[in-house]
Amino acid sequence: MRYAERDGAASSVLGRSFALLSCFEGHEGEIRLSELSRRTGMPKATAHRLLQSLIQFGAVEREGNGYRIGIRLYELGQLSQQAQTLRATALPMLTRLHSATHATVHLAVLEQTEVVYLDKLIGPMGPRIPSRLGGRMPAYCTALGKVMLAHSGPETVQAVIDGGMQRRAPRTIVLPSSLVREFPAVRKTGIAYEWEESAVGVVCAAAAVLDSAGKPLAAISVSGLGNQIDPHHIGPTVRSAALSLARSLAVEAPTAGISNSSN
Repeated sequence: MRYAERDGAASSVLGRSFALLSCFEGHEGEIRLSELSRRTGMPKATAHRLLQSLIQFGAVEREGNGYRIGIRLYELGQLSQQAQTLRATALPMLTRLHSATHATVHLAVLEQTEVVYLDKLIGPMGPRIPSRLGGRMPAYCTALGKVMLAHSGPETVQAVIDGGMQRRAPRTIVLPSSLVREFPAVRKTGIAYEWEESAVGVVCAAAAVLDSAGKPLAAISVSGLGNQIDPHHIGPTVRSAALSLARSLAVEAPTAGISNSSN
């Protein structure tokens, strides 16, 4: 929602600053002042003044002719105990999966209608995949998102549908019925697949990390070019990694405070 359409707390200095920071979600590289002004609905002078303050705190950095998220925000993000525990526990599984497949490995969680990437191990010959640590992607167009949605409640799935399923690549699934039709097979096999739905040429296999109630804590995936990897072949290996992580988290859960946050 644009700044100009907001009122109350969102129109405060803090609310306007957060509106600017939110423009960087899912965006790699710098964003020009004119674009930030357009996205938020703020006058350029207002946006510029707030950006200068954010730069002083390290929340935003100046790069070229635009701005990008600052390292300070990334550092603060690492303070999340749940994310830290999840990443630390998952790293051995992710590393083994990376070594076995030589492809790009992701760890992600579902936050409302989007996938949030917590870790990424890039394959030696991996393609350029539109993901980054702390970045987001719509859940409906990624194998990570689909496998977590398949194990989520109907209200979560409906929120994704109500949010709109925009086409991000020629093969993106944009019909709710087509998305939901995949879920029974995903629940049966424990694996979701992506066939060039988030980016041209990229395919993927993902498996959910489930808690004792069968709800998704996170998901693991392996991605690569369609002419380099076979998702059906690597799918069982990805699922084994996810099951291993689920067992490890179950041991740590009482003291680490790990919980499902997708519903």
